[in-house]
Formats: sequence, structure tokens, C-alpha cells
Amino acid sequence: MSLLRRRKQPQREQPPPPSDGNGSDHDDEDKGKKPSSSSAPPSKEPTRRTKAKWSCVDSCCWLVGCVCSAWWLLLFLYNAMPASFPQYVTEAITGPLPDPPGVKLQKEGLRVKHPVVFVPGIVTGGLELWEGHHCAEGLFRKRLWGGTFGDVYKRPLCWVEHMSLDNETGLDKPGIRVRPVTGLVAADYFVPGYFVWAVLIANLARIGYEEKTMYMAAYDWRLSFQNTEVRDQTLSRIKSNIELMVATNGGNRVVVIPHSMGVLYFMHFMKWVEAPPPMGGGGGPNWCEKHIKAVMNIGGPFLGVPKAVAGLFSSEAKDVAVARAIAPDVLDSDFLGLQTLRHLMRMTRTWDSTMSMIPKGGDTIWGGLDWSPEDGFECKAKKQKTNDTEVSKDSNGENAEGHPEPINYGRLVSFGKDVAEAPSSEIEQIEFRDAVKGNNIAHSNTSCRDIWTEYHELGWGGIKAVADYKVYTASSVIDLLHFVAPRMMQRGNVHFSYGIADNLDDPKYQHYKYWSNPLETKLPNAPDMEIFSMYGVGIPTERAYVYKLAPQAECYIPFRIDTSAEGGEENSCLKGGVYLADGDETVPVLSAGYMCAKGWRGKTRFNPAGSKTYVREYSHSPPSTLLEGRGTQSGAHVDIMGNFALIEDIIRIAAGATGEEIGGDQVFSDIFKWSEKIKLKL
Repeated sequence: MSLLRRRKQPQREQPPPPSDGNGSDHDDEDKGKKPSSSSAPPSKEPTRRTKAKWSCVDSCCWLVGCVCSAWWLLLFLYNAMPASFPQYVTEAITGPLPDPPGVKLQKEGLRVKHPVVFVPGIVTGGLELWEGHHCAEGLFRKRLWGGTFGDVYKRPLCWVEHMSLDNETGLDKPGIRVRPVTGLVAADYFVPGYFVWAVLIANLARIGYEEKTMYMAAYDWRLSFQNTEVRDQTLSRIKSNIELMVATNGGNRVVVIPHSMGVLYFMHFMKWVEAPPPMGGGGGPNWCEKHIKAVMNIGGPFLGVPKAVAGLFSSEAKDVAVARAIAPDVLDSDFLGLQTLRHLMRMTRTWDSTMSMIPKGGDTIWGGLDWSPEDGFECKAKKQKTNDTEVSKDSNGENAEGHPEPINYGRLVSFGKDVAEAPSSEIEQIEFRDAVKGNNIAHSNTSCRDIWTEYHELGWGGIKAVADYKVYTASSVIDLLHFVAPRMMQRGNVHFSYGIADNLDDPKYQHYKYWSNPLETKLPNAPDMEIFSMYGVGIPTERAYVYKLAPQAECYIPFRIDTSAEGGEENSCLKGGVYLADGDETVPVLSAGYMCAKGWRGKTRFNPAGSKTYVREYSHSPPSTLLEGRGTQSGAHVDIMGNFALIEDIIRIAAGATGEEIGGDQVFSDIFKWSEKIKLKL
């Protein structure tokens, strides 16, 4: 009772305790002492309760709680709203949406006729684990690539280890088996909500297609093309499935739809299937003529992509270089021990398939120190011009009002903006090919060995020699990669070639290393087979790079894109150390269009049977609102798979139309003009 009476008394503030001259309390001396029974009785005035301080942990918990609450609220609203609500809002803003191509063509009476075969490109096909090390326990038949990528965050180093291939053989590491996912689900979506083939599949289904008339030719896109047959017999499976589809669909030949690197993979297949065993599939010289109606290549890097050089040289591209400049501690240093770019380089340099996209044709195709086919191109956006079936004006082309800034696109890699812009006569190059590489820095640091790349064997002398050569064209960049990554390129030389054949009848070109290079092989003897090159235009696309040396450190990548290199004008083609040209954001127009525009046009030494070729370009138009998602008129490298015009062209061909019946060539760029500048014996 006495305690209750004391609590009812009004509270009064306690006077502050006396402090010494230094501001420290005398009570510090009594810390830790327990009050004794002989101590003075406690004061009847209770001490005031102090307010708890707001800590960083409280802030984090509050933030997580708000995010989770907002997420669940949005999820509830999304599931509660009518399915037609997003379409209603979009139509209210932009007007009525057109029917999807499948619905439109179904109304026209089109029905399933020719079976279709999808050939996915690099990174878009799912990969799953069949055998792994102890750190991957519980992941049997779970996706390591594609899907949610959950294990990248849970066990990143284990993931890198299992996604990497053997550095000597280019095949599986001991104790690891990662295999491609099979069926249409292998590449319909890359991650949940991000479609690749799903939109095209859904539209084909509208006119009657189903799984017995559609086949996803999934393969392990990390391997060299021939090794997919050596390890998995993938090429044999594709051959058998095409033969089965033709036999069970009334003898109607297939329409093959490769995308991105899948274009090169299917080129390899067409040579493999006709070649005699054991190197080939033994189908005979007329197999393609009997089984393939058309090959509709989407975003095909026929002649390679400069982006592959940047990826192999410094594990960068334009977006990565910008992110590296903004947040160097995340990508460039040992932040939290991640060493992100170095682990990425260690992994991707074991993927032999990446070497299939190194630019082909050398200076003849891509230009030299003083010229390139795209000379005169402007990055300034212009009004779209009328289509033409032969030579058309580029939608971003020459401006009659002024002269475009001179750009040396032929200089794929330049060390310094001044070198990229200087006349070739003023550039003093010091030969690097026989340079002494210097001391090996890898063995002096254990962590370097843990994330081994061949740069650790280059040494300071080799790094300096690379920079002193100053500028590299498409021909010398092959030597550059041999110098900085000899072990990787030694594997690559077994499977790929990047030259131009003088005599295609030379027996050496019967080897599989030449089959994915259109400049060193012939098309099949299939005069009734049509070949389409379908790609987006109107998007700035990486074409050449300005580099600099990175600050010296152990376990580092010594070269990086110089993001400080900018053009002098708002519409300059030099952005963040990258020279941009016309393309689909990944593949330049020159690579995607040249072979169908000129190299294979008519009867040439590369197309002796005279198979008909068509160039179908799709001018990029980004979505007008966020509600449109990735848009229905996109020309971007992956988003084009949802382009309504492209899907309509594919469905018409699959339903029996010819290239002439869908309009022949459809061109918005200067591909025909640029092709005429390339002096290649045809």
C-alpha cells in the first residue's frame, strides 16, 4: 500500500547530478556497485523515465515493414481488379489497342500448316542442375539459369562454380552436370514476367499451333556448337525432331526461327546435318531442301558483334561501364569480398560460345583505321522515312542541313579519345604481339588464384604493351585477344574462325570450325529454302570503344571503358566511352543485314544454289505508357520478340506464304548503301 501511495504523488524532476570540470559524472566511480541494506532509503520522488533512442535497426525494420505492407497491398489490389482493367486504362489513354496478330490472322482464315522450330540464343535458355558439389545440395533439377535466380543471392560463389565450364576442355567440370531445360518452357520466359518466346507461341496457338507442331530446340548455350553434339547429342536430336515433325504433318517442311546467337548455331546445324559422319549428321546434300521451308533469323549476329570484344576484354558493355563508374565499390573493388566483375570474367571466359560472336571478316567488313561502311552516319533522331525494297534512306541518316562529325568506327578499341579521333598518320603504334609479358602477379596472392583470370599471367609489361599499341581494328583485335587470353583463344581456335575464305572449295573448309562463319562456308544446296534477316533498327548500338588503363592493384582487370569520353554535342555518337551506330541495341545493322542484303543476294559463291534472301527491318517505337509493358512495336534485341509486325510476318510464312507475298524487303536503314562500300569478292 505504501508503494501505491508513493506512485500517486506528483512527479518532480530530479536535479542533475554534479559533474567534474571535464563534464564526466562522479557516479562513474560507483558503476557496478550494488546498493547495501544500510544505504539511505530511496527517495519518495521516482526518477523520470528517459525516452528510448531511435536506432538504425529500428529504421531498417520500419522500412522493411513499409515495403512488405505496400507489396502485399499492391498484390491484393492486382488480384482483386478485373482482368480487363489494365487494357481499359491503356485504351483510355492511347485509344483502342489493335488485335494481337494471332487473333487478326485467325479472322482472316489462316490456319496451322508448316511446323515451326524455335532456336533460342545465348543466355535466354534455362539451365538446370543434375549433379553438383556439396554446396549445391538441394538444387537437383532446379534452375541455375533462368527462373528466379534465387541461388545467385543465396550462394553466389557456389553458383559461379557450377555455371563455369572446365578451362581446358570447355566441357563439364568434374562432379558437375548442368543441362538445358527441355520443352517450350525452356525459353518462353527468361524470368517470371519477362517474356522471350511466350508472346510468339501464344499468337501461333491462336491459329491452331500446339506442342506437336512447335518445337523448342533447346541447347546448352555455354558450349561450343560442336560440343553440344559431343556431350548431349543436341544436333542429332534437332535433326530427328525435324524429320518427325515433317513426317507427321503431311510432309510440310518446317519453318525455323532462330534468335540472336541461335542464328549462328543453326547455321552450324545446316552444315553439320549434311556433312558425312563422324563429324556430321549424314543427312546428305539435299536434307535442308527436303525439310526446311524457311529460316527466319531474328536479330542475327551473322558477322559478330563488337559487344563480344568488350565482354571478353574487360567483362564490360556500355551499361556495365556506366554502373562501374557510378558505383565502383560494388563492381570494381573487393567490396564485401564480392569481386563481381572478376568472378564474372572468370565464369564467362569458360563459355566457348561467346567466342562465336567475335567480329568476323576483319577490316574488309568492319573498316580500318581511316574508314568504315557506316561513315557519315548520324545519331541524331530523324523522322522515319518511306520503306524501299532496295536502297533506302536511313531514318537516322545523313542530314542535309549540316555535316556529321567524323567517326572512325573501324577503330574497335582505342586507348584514349584523342587516339580515336586522331588521323592515322599521327598515331604511333608500338608492336605488342612479341612483347614480354612481365612478372606473373597471380601467385603472389591467394585470393588472385581463387578468382583466376589470364590477366594475372599478363604482368605489368604485357599490360603496358597492350596500351602502347593504342588502336585495334577488327583484324588486330583477334591478335589482342590471343595476347591477353591465350588459353581461352586456344580453345576458341578449335571451334571458330573469323576470316574470309579465298576458295570455298578448299577441303579445309569442311571442318566444323568454319560452319558458323557465313564468310567461310556455303549455304546448303536448297534453292527452294527462303532465308530472312529480321531485326530492329533505330536504337543506338555499341560499335566501338574508348579504353583506359585501370588503377594498378592486385587481382584486378587492368583495362576499362573510359566513361568520361563524351562527344562534344548533345546528339554525338560518343556516349560514355562507347561509339554508337544504328542497330537493335545489341547487334549493329551491318552484322545483322549484310549477308541477306548482299553476301547471299542472288547466286554468289556463298549461296551457290541461289536461295532467296529477304531483309525485314522493324523501326523501333518504344511504348508510350508504362501500361504497355515492353511495347508492341519495339525493335530492341529481345523485346522485338513481342513486336506485332514481326509476329505477323512469321505467322504468315508458317501458314504458307512466301517472302514475296509478305512484301519482300522492308528497309529503314542504309544497309544496302553500306553493303556497297564493302569490297568483298562474291
